[in-house]
Amino acid sequence: MEHFTVTKVLDFAYGHRLVRYSGKCRHLHGHNGLLEVVLDSDRLDDKGMVIDFGQIKETVGTWVRDHLDHRLILCKEDPLIPLLEAAGEPVYVMADNPTAENIAKEVWNKAKAEGLPVCETRLWETPTSLACYRGAR
Repeated sequence: MEHFTVTKVLDFAYGHRLVRYSGKCRHLHGHNGLLEVVLDSDRLDDKGMVIDFGQIKETVGTWVRDHLDHRLILCKEDPLIPLLEAAGEPVYVMADNPTAENIAKEVWNKAKAEGLPVCETRLWETPTSLACYRGAR
């Protein structure tokens, strides 16, 4: 059986910090993240594609730009959220700690909710640190 994958790479800047963590990432800091969204299919559409790269950019890229890019990504338990929001800082609140793993999962869930045949998301938090998420298909 044939199997095809396509990958769209998106970049975005974000800040975060981790709660219940004793290392230096407990402090607010930032990253220039590189996100890879991998989609797959056993067949190509009538245009010869798994999906148009532009559609991935329009759906996932727009969501990332509107919700994660140049925002502080924080856990709902973070006590700084009310202060940052009161100061007008853009905050994206996650149910879990905003680790690279959980951010990759958040993007995967959004892509899946949009009906994309996503099989994996990868977030490069730094040029040498990568987290991947593969959800249920």
